[in-house]
Amino acid sequence: MPLHELNRRDFIKYLAGGLSVGALDWNSFPTGSQTTKKENQYDAIIIGAGLGGLSCGAAFARQGFKPLILEQHTKPGGYATTFTREDFTFDVSLHSTTVGERNGLHNLIPGFPEINDVEFVPHPNLYRMIFPDYDIRVPQKNLRQYIDTLIGYFPDEKAGIEGVFEDMKGLADDVGKISSARGQINMQQFPVDYPYLFKTAGKTWGDMVYARIKNIKLAAIISSQWGYYGLPPSKLSPFYYAIPAMGYFVNGGYYPIGRSQTISNALSKFVQGHGGMIKLGARVKEILVKDHSAYGVKTDSGEEFTARVVVSNANAHDTLTKMIHEEEFLGDYIQKMKAFSVSLSCFQIFLGLKTDLVKNVGIKDTEIFFNTGYDPEGDYQRSVAADVENGGYGLTLYDNLYKEYSPKGKNTVNILVLQGFDHWKQFETDYFKDNKDAYRAEKKRMADVLIEKVEKTLLPGLRDAIEIMEIGTPLTNVRYTGNYRGAIYGWDQTVDNSGQRRLPHKTPVKNLYLAGAWTKPGHGYGAVIPSGLECFGEIMKGW
Repeated sequence: MPLHELNRRDFIKYLAGGLSVGALDWNSFPTGSQTTKKENQYDAIIIGAGLGGLSCGAAFARQGFKPLILEQHTKPGGYATTFTREDFTFDVSLHSTTVGERNGLHNLIPGFPEINDVEFVPHPNLYRMIFPDYDIRVPQKNLRQYIDTLIGYFPDEKAGIEGVFEDMKGLADDVGKISSARGQINMQQFPVDYPYLFKTAGKTWGDMVYARIKNIKLAAIISSQWGYYGLPPSKLSPFYYAIPAMGYFVNGGYYPIGRSQTISNALSKFVQGHGGMIKLGARVKEILVKDHSAYGVKTDSGEEFTARVVVSNANAHDTLTKMIHEEEFLGDYIQKMKAFSVSLSCFQIFLGLKTDLVKNVGIKDTEIFFNTGYDPEGDYQRSVAADVENGGYGLTLYDNLYKEYSPKGKNTVNILVLQGFDHWKQFETDYFKDNKDAYRAEKKRMADVLIEKVEKTLLPGLRDAIEIMEIGTPLTNVRYTGNYRGAIYGWDQTVDNSGQRRLPHKTPVKNLYLAGAWTKPGHGYGAVIPSGLECFGEIMKGW
């Protein structure tokens, strides 16, 4: 049998064995008593109060256990946080996400029906994408209309357009079916029972698209969400494009009233309200290990805390190479991690405008992707190289989401491009010594380039309207979140590191687990909250 065919079969068996994870059955889990323990002793210690860490901690607290979440920042949330400059409050990362609906309100955070005080509003349209020859608004929760729009522009590709969206839906449906099967899979029937999983096994999103689409402009338009996932079609797992994208098309895009910090605050309140503890400004220096088993942590201040399990919501690279001293024992595991590629970081410009420029110009969109061409592969390479001169940009106009987002008569605007870390490494040493002159000059240069682009293409008069400007770089991400190389997506979602092939929650060190973007299922608000829950569920199997 040819090697590539054997690999394909092995992949399918691995997939079938791993995707049999259904919804968590809370009644089947053990419960704790939250009885008084020794000083600094807890049931679980969670490193990092990102959404993955918060959801995992909330799960422990819900079941009556006593978790401790240690966060190096002064506020919980990781990338789901805000900061304020004068009259303006800026969202660090969130532009759009999916959310559940109940009783006519969009306020259902996945896995936490008890939390009902965070309300989400829909985007007026899902997003707008601008290409040299096309300006397309993707409608909210109306996939048929979007498909018909594409067919209108590319009538010769009608069959291919219908086919690629059929493949996306089929893949999502197959994953749902295989999850419901809970491991009861007839491998001989697999190609028949799960045809879309079978035909995409081992392939990239690009393979999936180009099997149906011949026109490169159309292929670029269909793949325009690649920036959400951090890889171009030739490198990206089809699971991490097709499945979330289909959910986005069908269920819509939303934004929380009060910004992303409200999600983090709600989860924090839940943890503390159920007997858990969160300590801010507490950076974990070391994971304490004895006989290859984790039993606690030590912070920068010298405090030690012990627990039955330790869950790291910090980045996997630093967790396993800096916080723990098990180099020989973890040798093979670390070599495996070194084979994974780290996702891109980002460069952001946070603008507070002194006028309602968005209304004056007449733009009603909220999220816009501006593309200079039809080459996502080239755009990715430009992102890696931090080439802002020749690429496009993402623009978020928050005041079109709901009234009073900004001070009256003003606007909050975000300009974003993905960027590699290597360009900024030359400034890293001086940055953390607070010698930032060269760094500040470079980030201002890039910001000027991007502001000029936005001003010429969408928002004339932008520069003169600026009242407040803050610029975030990959080094900013390192400083505030601790993420290795300033990554915003953890490991890249490549074919060999996605789905059940992704780095698992459980590590070789006993009682040490991972939760968040660097492990299963991956990055994004809709993935990291379930990641914390999934990690908790795995811990409970051996509790």
